[in-house]
Amino acid sequence: MKTISIYTPCYNEELNVRELYERVRAVMAKLGKYRYEHIFIDNASQDRTLEVLKDLAAEDRNVKVIRNTRNFGHIRSPMHALHQAAGDAVIGMAADLQDPPEMIEDMIHHWENGVPVVICVKVASEENSLMYWIRTRYYRLVRRLSGIETYENFTGFGLYDRKVVDLIKSLDDPYPYFRGMVAELGFPRVELPFRQPLRKRGISANNFYTLYDMAMLGITNLSKVPLRIAVFAGFGGSLLSLLTALGYLAYKLLFWKNFSLGVAPILIGFFFLGSLQMVFLGILGEYVGAIHTMLMKRPFVVEQERVNFEYGAGEPAAGNPSKTESV
Repeated sequence: MKTISIYTPCYNEELNVRELYERVRAVMAKLGKYRYEHIFIDNASQDRTLEVLKDLAAEDRNVKVIRNTRNFGHIRSPMHALHQAAGDAVIGMAADLQDPPEMIEDMIHHWENGVPVVICVKVASEENSLMYWIRTRYYRLVRRLSGIETYENFTGFGLYDRKVVDLIKSLDDPYPYFRGMVAELGFPRVELPFRQPLRKRGISANNFYTLYDMAMLGITNLSKVPLRIAVFAGFGGSLLSLLTALGYLAYKLLFWKNFSLGVAPILIGFFFLGSLQMVFLGILGEYVGAIHTMLMKRPFVVEQERVNFEYGAGEPAAGNPSKTESV
């Protein structure tokens, strides 16, 4: 029997994890012919999420739990869970029930037909219309800036064949942009459209900073265009300054006694150039920060404990190296 691994990152999701588990279990029971494991990685939740997960693990050996020593963020923790998955195919889905578990059946069907990557793409969402509009425009911006084909409205919810997972693990990126990795590898894919439901219970842990972090990570990982825009803006500003200076010089020579420059144009030009420099220094800083993170080579997470695993923290899953530390 083939094994399907499902991994779910959690942070303060005590109201959702049991329903998610039951819906996933129902799908896998309907399929019948697969072994499966459902890996929940708890990012040091402050509510009863861990307690609920341990109860599920005690009831069902298919449930595996990892507890992090602290909140390692929305990027590193899911990637660590992916590294622990031992299945022939690996499925990633969120704990908030906005990724419908019932789509697992279609994913596995396409995978069995030889498709190594099956991604689920939002064609509509019941979330705030303004946020959905902003997200859609962001995906389009990344696509235009990137030198590769990217997938719009794809959050990472999908199925990945073992060879895809092993290749992603071999990239050894300590702060990866997972969606960009999947796009960059370029494996054949099938896109499954779905309408994203509204979160029914709990509050999303994503705030402005986490969304900004993800947005900048996507741009800096996939594109050098912002850096080149800074260079072109520098050339353009220099040329504009030269033309303006020549224009003022000609005007002064022609109207020597009547021409008065004034303070306002000088101040406006000064603050404009200063703000332009600050913006591009910020862009440069994002790239330098990405390099710094890469060089630090920190582990994705530090584990506090794990439940129902046949191998311990830091040991390889299914013969593959795992990037982790444990206490």
